[in-house]
Amino acid sequence: MKRFHVHLHVSDLPQSIAFYRQLFASEPTRTESDYAKWMLDDPPLNFAISTRGEVAGIDHLGIQTDNEQELLELKQRAQSADMALLDEGATTCCYARSEKHWVTDPQGMAWEHFHTLGDIPVFREKQDAPVAAACCAPADQRAATSGRCC
Repeated sequence: MKRFHVHLHVSDLPQSIAFYRQLFASEPTRTESDYAKWMLDDPPLNFAISTRGEVAGIDHLGIQTDNEQELLELKQRAQSADMALLDEGATTCCYARSEKHWVTDPQGMAWEHFHTLGDIPVFREKQDAPVAAACCAPADQRAATSGRCC
């Protein structure tokens, strides 16, 4: 099964958690000081919010897969459609260890395809640049969206 993924930047995390708790009639699956995530089954959605972005709004969209084979199929589909693909491979972000790659739509929206391998206690294990800490999408993807985070 694949699950749609949406990551929003919010300016007030407690207020946003209260709103989405009511909207989804569900408690977050994970809550941190700068992040919250709901793993919903109806509809199948991985919905995350964080205060790490510069501007409130959509950070990126994505598709989370249940296994490596589904992730490989998404990668092959992007490659056969001649989409520019940034393969991150094994990485950490959003309190998780994942295998992932990125594509960018014609409007510059970053799309993350990923398979989660496990949780980690920090947002990201390595901070290779100060800007990288603000957004999950790699710098190449942020640049494709006119400098705005994702």
